[in-house]
Amino acid sequence: MSKRKAEVIRDVAAVKSRRVAADASDDMNHQRPSSSSLSRSSTGDIGLIESISLKNFMCHHELGPFEFGPNVNFIVGNNGSGKSAILTALIVGLGGKATVTSRGVSLKDFVKSGENTADITVKLRNRGPDAYKRDVYGDCILIEQRLFCDGSRACKLRSKSGHLVSNKKEELATILDHFNIQLDNPVSILNQEMSKQFLHSKSESDKYKFFMKATLLGQMKRDYIHIKHTKTVTRQQVERQKECLKDLRQEFLQKKERYESLSSFSEMKVALENLKKSMAWCLVREKEQFVQQLKEDIEKEENNNQHQNNLKLCHTKVVQAEKKLQCVESRIDSLRGEQESLSEDSLKQREQVTVISKAHKDQELVYFRALNKLKQSEQEQNLLQEKITKAKTSVSLNDETEYAKQQKTISSLKEQLAELETKCSQLNQEIKNKHQALFKGKEERDKLRLEERNIQVLYTSKLKRKNQLLASRSNKLKRFGDHVPDLLGSIAEAYAKGRFLKKPVGPIGACISLKDPTLAVAVECCLRSFMKAFCCDNYKDEAVLQELMSPYYPRGNRPQIIVSPFSEKVYNIHERKAYHPEHPTVLDMITASSPVIINCLIDMRGIESILIIKEKDKARRVMQQGRPPKSCREAFTAEGDQAYSNRYYTSDVSMAKYLGGDLETEISMLESDLENHQAQLSRFQLHVNSVTEDIQNMESKLISTVMTLRKTLASVNQIKATITELENASEEQSDDISSLEEVAQENGQKIEAEKQVVNEAKKELDKHQKIAEDTESKYSSIRQRIEQLPEDMEPLKDEQLKLEAECAKHQRNLNILENKLKAHEDNIHAMKCELAQREEELQDYVAKATEISPERQQVTGSTKSLDTEITRLNRKIKVLESSHGEHEQVVREYAESLTLYREKANQVRDLRRFINQLDNIMSDRQNRYKVMRRSLSVRCKLYFNSFLIKMNCCGSMVFDHNNETLSILVKPPGREDDGVSDMRSLSGGERSFSTVCFMLSLWEITESPFRCLDEFDVYMDMHNRRISLDLLLELSERQHLRQFVFITPLTTSNLPKTSLIKIHQLQDPERVRSDTTDEDA
Repeated sequence: MSKRKAEVIRDVAAVKSRRVAADASDDMNHQRPSSSSLSRSSTGDIGLIESISLKNFMCHHELGPFEFGPNVNFIVGNNGSGKSAILTALIVGLGGKATVTSRGVSLKDFVKSGENTADITVKLRNRGPDAYKRDVYGDCILIEQRLFCDGSRACKLRSKSGHLVSNKKEELATILDHFNIQLDNPVSILNQEMSKQFLHSKSESDKYKFFMKATLLGQMKRDYIHIKHTKTVTRQQVERQKECLKDLRQEFLQKKERYESLSSFSEMKVALENLKKSMAWCLVREKEQFVQQLKEDIEKEENNNQHQNNLKLCHTKVVQAEKKLQCVESRIDSLRGEQESLSEDSLKQREQVTVISKAHKDQELVYFRALNKLKQSEQEQNLLQEKITKAKTSVSLNDETEYAKQQKTISSLKEQLAELETKCSQLNQEIKNKHQALFKGKEERDKLRLEERNIQVLYTSKLKRKNQLLASRSNKLKRFGDHVPDLLGSIAEAYAKGRFLKKPVGPIGACISLKDPTLAVAVECCLRSFMKAFCCDNYKDEAVLQELMSPYYPRGNRPQIIVSPFSEKVYNIHERKAYHPEHPTVLDMITASSPVIINCLIDMRGIESILIIKEKDKARRVMQQGRPPKSCREAFTAEGDQAYSNRYYTSDVSMAKYLGGDLETEISMLESDLENHQAQLSRFQLHVNSVTEDIQNMESKLISTVMTLRKTLASVNQIKATITELENASEEQSDDISSLEEVAQENGQKIEAEKQVVNEAKKELDKHQKIAEDTESKYSSIRQRIEQLPEDMEPLKDEQLKLEAECAKHQRNLNILENKLKAHEDNIHAMKCELAQREEELQDYVAKATEISPERQQVTGSTKSLDTEITRLNRKIKVLESSHGEHEQVVREYAESLTLYREKANQVRDLRRFINQLDNIMSDRQNRYKVMRRSLSVRCKLYFNSFLIKMNCCGSMVFDHNNETLSILVKPPGREDDGVSDMRSLSGGERSFSTVCFMLSLWEITESPFRCLDEFDVYMDMHNRRISLDLLLELSERQHLRQFVFITPLTTSNLPKTSLIKIHQLQDPERVRSDTTDEDA
């Protein structure tokens, strides 16, 4: 409707005249017989649907093309065959919206599933004298619509030959307007949904709106409302024009006043010339002052040596810091070298301890053997002395019987002696073997105890870490220490009391977060002790913070405090930041809640120049194989390894302590590790106990064996003494005392030699004992030193980090100071250039001032005041010149303003007269509109009653135009006396027939090139359907210039055979055909 509002005033009369002519023609045709109607042209000329074809539309791959007849067309088919799809495609193909079809809310709903586009082609007849641009389009107009799956559409208008004429929707709207095709008018196209709404509608106002929409009376009413609104707006504009007249009158009076006022202004011109001379020399004076000030500024800047002094001081600090850093790095490298050498010495010393211990045990056996041999020789000497004594006292020999007994006893004792000596050798070998097994057992026990202590230390540290994580479930700050939440509470309380100038920030680790959680170990290894550090703005706040920390931390164990002025913006590190196309810096990977944290880490750690490279090989390749990236000092891997350009340090950290993302996962991992450590401790304890028990058993067995050996040796000595005594007793008297004394003397010499051997063995044993003790002591001192080295290296590493941060900070300050010095020198150079330029400008100003006034003027005022006075005089002189020197121009302007004022006054008067005339016209139009509305409603009633009579029904239509309601009363045959006559009491078929009668009544009083009805007979019985078809065919015969399209799922076998009726039988859908095939099978 909106596209024709601009033309509604000039088109209403033409439309009404065409309708009246058409109604008159319809009435005449209604009275004439059908044979006379066929004598004229039997078909319409414009707007008829010649054909329609569909592709990928709704659920149909391809339908058509359907060639429609010029008069009556029936589209017949089962449900799902595409009957309603053809009607929907007709609306969409002619440019209708998706909502008008009542089959979808968007055009994309009409594209077949699985396809990207749907195509619709509609051919409209374009013949006769009323054809639309026949020279362009020809006898028919092809309308092609392509629908896309995103809800958009593309329209193409082609001529009969297929030539593309236009692709604009405005052209299509003009064509539909010319053919009087109204897509949203139910008289033209009545689909199932609108018919169902009408059948089931309980509102009389909805029926009235349906009538108004069908007869276009509703559009006329809206057009009249629009005209009234436009008239109101025009009246308001007229009132505004009246206000403009007042301004025009005021302008006219001002020009009249200028014309009447003339005076002399020569004095003003003289004063103006004097002011211009003063102005010229005033500008010269200001330029001279500016040049003098510029010279003073240049001299002051040249005498300012503060930048050079600061640069020298900063350079000295950089050199000192680098020397300290080199010293610390050399100490760390020396400690690392010492650690490596001590590790090698420890392994060698341990092997040496093993060898020396074995040698000591062997020497101990040698000593004990020599000692036992000495004791045996001494016993033999004692026996020999006793024998000599007995020999001296005994002078007679035993008889032969005693000698035989003695020989027998001696042989028996010698056999026992041989057995005991064999047993002694076996016991010696057994003691040697047990000594070796005992040494190996003790060595194994020492190893197990050392490993047990290491696991115990690891278990204790992880248990402590687990307790911290469990406590951090409720408070994440407990990751940084059990006292951190209380400390932060004390800081907040102190800040609230005003003890801090600015509230300290920390711990730093709690104030940062990672963009990539997998790099937590790398970031923690980079920041190290800074994770628990705090930031203060000044030293006063630092002293207060130290006082607050003292109750929570013992002396020397508190977190680090960094003092640096707080800044609200992050430093500009663009020039000194490390850049790499693949690997980010630590600064890129962290985000902080405050710029203070970022600035502190830039100052203290230089995170903008530290890269994070996940893989070890890439880190070595980037940092050591070639030149490192610009401004990059070091890099860290994802495992925490630290890579420099000339060295590489492996990290001993395996898990993030502070920045771990998943708390529960870390706790579960710690619990699993603790369980493993606990199980290892249990196994080690069982193993140690088992080894200790074996050692005790071996020691007890060794002692038992030694005691057995001693008893056996005593038995051997005793048997030897007995044998010797018996042998001495059986000797002949010839064995005199002298020979025994010679043997005793030889035994004495032998004993002396054996004593010397025992002493040497003792000395050798003591020597081995001392060597073993010295070696063990040296090995213990090496192990202690190895354990002490990491503790000694830790403060050096922290000091190295601090010195590296300090060097980076001094280097940044040095760059800043160099830039400031360069800027200072550039500023002096720029000021000198500006001075030369200003001096040239001063010479120009002096030359120009001399041209204006050769003598220099003494000026007291400023250029601004002189300029204001000159402007005022110029404005006043111009006003006076315009009124005095150009009299004819003032008169002309006065006449023009008078003419303009009068023209505007006449326009306002004419507009007011036009609005009054429009009121009268609109009043007459509204009266005619009411007459036309009454006429159409009466004709609709008459046609409705006449159609009901065909079915032997009686009924009526009651229009209430004031309340805008329409009541339809129908009484079927045999129920004329019933009190109920509402359509809701009718059956489905009766209501469908009533709908058809109502539609036929509307068709009789309206015009359209074609009319479409969708499933109008679906609820009718055969009797009502036959009557309805007869009425439709009779109407189509009377209105032979119009085209009719009827859609029905029922049979059309009872229709008359005539050339005016064309039946389109649609094929059954795929699912119906498949079901039929199955049944036949």
